[in-house]
Amino acid sequence: MKNDFAFAKTRQFAPLFGTQFLGAFNDNLFKNSLFALISFYGLGKNDWLPPEQILNLGALLFVLPYFLFSTLAGQLATRFDKARLARAVKVFEMAIMALAGWGFSVSSAPVLLLCLFLMGVHSTIFGPVKYAILPEYLGEKHLLTGNGLIESGTFLAILFGQILGAAMAGHGSTLLTVVVFVVAAAGFASSLWMPPAPPQNPQATIHWNLWRDTKELWQQIRAQNELRTAILGISWFWLVGAVYTTQLLTFTQLHLGGNANVFNLMLTLFSIGIAVGSVLCSKASKGSLHLIWVLFGGIGLSIFGGLLVYLTHTLHFAGQPLQGIGQFLQRGHAYPIMLAMLGIGFFGGFFSVPLYTWLQMRSSDEFRAHAIAANNIANAVFMVAAAIASAVLLKLFDSVLLLYLLVAVGNLPMLAYLVYRYPAIFRRQAG
Repeated sequence: MKNDFAFAKTRQFAPLFGTQFLGAFNDNLFKNSLFALISFYGLGKNDWLPPEQILNLGALLFVLPYFLFSTLAGQLATRFDKARLARAVKVFEMAIMALAGWGFSVSSAPVLLLCLFLMGVHSTIFGPVKYAILPEYLGEKHLLTGNGLIESGTFLAILFGQILGAAMAGHGSTLLTVVVFVVAAAGFASSLWMPPAPPQNPQATIHWNLWRDTKELWQQIRAQNELRTAILGISWFWLVGAVYTTQLLTFTQLHLGGNANVFNLMLTLFSIGIAVGSVLCSKASKGSLHLIWVLFGGIGLSIFGGLLVYLTHTLHFAGQPLQGIGQFLQRGHAYPIMLAMLGIGFFGGFFSVPLYTWLQMRSSDEFRAHAIAANNIANAVFMVAAAIASAVLLKLFDSVLLLYLLVAVGNLPMLAYLVYRYPAIFRRQAG
């Protein structure tokens, strides 16, 4: 196993991993600190929107750049050296965090929401860079393992950023400003060590008609069955993750009777599960693309998702005092519930890692960044759809458990559709 991951220490991987980890960490650190300031510390209280609507606007602003600029990001990653582009993105991030520092100091919700939008732009541009550069750095031999490590690191970064962001919100603007800027600077420092990644088409013209270019991109994706199928599977994964994490706080309060610490525990288990599943999927695949792990992961998602609903369907704590981790762990049902949440994340890792590798391997060198850009757009569409569908279902049925059950059961027809689109998923090794 040691030899399988020896490449992780090389210059072809470690700086990219560090840059991605710190970027995802800072995204969530900033976003969650801003949301905590709005929810608990009165930021934006007397602004033009009520706090709850400011939160909804913030969530929209962070996702919006994926719709607007993903096609442009794919063009940039094809036209320019991707390592240099990564460094430019990190300089942009430092500038955003400097502006955010001023926003924190004057308690300006509009300025901080602008920064949140710009951080979405930063992530949108970096997305095609990180996934398109991996095959160039690692080749097919280590690509699956590299994707597993990137995936696991990303979810851990999201987790740590969410927890630390919420915890730091009440400790003053100076500390927040220093931390988010230092993290951005550390990401830039890491990017300096990334080896050159020459452009695939240095003569390519950058087109600024984003609507037309997005339409043309999707026409190209629809003509390539494998890419379209991989993107569909990845986007479903992000929809599932969005449903679980978005509704997790309500689920923790109503069906576990837990406070914010119990919520963080469940979120930690989910994220660790994905991280472990991603790495073990890479190890089990032994460097080859085995799409059958997608079926394994999807079935596991359904089993453990259903188990979570079964274990909690008789538990109702509405109107009761919320309890901490110590009291939660004293209940007999606590450990099976924790195992179920861990299992959901674990099988999510097995589901997603082969799909990302499949997308990268089946994209031509010239088209890979564009394929990643299309994937980012689809991911955003599915996450927005998840938010809308969740809001409608909760309005109609007022049941988080029903929502979780629908997601768990929905994995099965999605798997059937993926197999219908690409029957070779049943083969032990694809292509």
